[in-house]
Amino acid sequence: MKIAVAGASGRAGSEITKELSRRGHAVTAIARNPEKIAGLPNVTPTKGDVLDQAGLTKLWSGHDVAVSSVHFLASDPHKLIGAAKGSGVGRYLVVGGAGSLEVAPGVKLVTTPGFPAQYKAEAEAGSTFLDLLRQEKDLNWTFISPSALFVEEARTGKFRLGTDQLLADANGKSWISFADYAIALADEIEKPAHSRQRFTVAY
Repeated sequence: MKIAVAGASGRAGSEITKELSRRGHAVTAIARNPEKIAGLPNVTPTKGDVLDQAGLTKLWSGHDVAVSSVHFLASDPHKLIGAAKGSGVGRYLVVGGAGSLEVAPGVKLVTTPGFPAQYKAEAEAGSTFLDLLRQEKDLNWTFISPSALFVEEARTGKFRLGTDQLLADANGKSWISFADYAIALADEIEKPAHSRQRFTVAY
């Protein structure tokens, strides 16, 4: 497949790009500084700005799938959704956040007392993005939330999937590596199971 990844030089984006390359997909890896993107088979580093809707629409055009792996506070969901719709891509996948996941019925993680203050604005912006996607009637989107801890760890290929609830292990730890998250995202691209839905990934 032809897949465009915006934010391909970031921690999640670079692992997603690597995973898609490993699987033989043709990847347009988009970043403001494409020189930061590692040289990989089937990957074309490309300069792009996620705040430039017209430019992003052009970059995404002709692809089967577009992925956005960018910080919510450093982007505009309206422009990203607009670019996805305008480009005519078949699917649009968003690297989401954990803050919008529920820890109890109707209670989002971001609203709990122990949620780190420094991440609150980013998490709230991610929750807003998800709400906007849920209003879309024409876009085939998927929002993929990592666990509470999104970390640099080895690729294991072993993880669980959930829907709107925060997942934790037997010790109460909610975590996933960028590399294993990338596997779950690539699996979703190859075998769609969550069209117009959010799902989450955890150990």
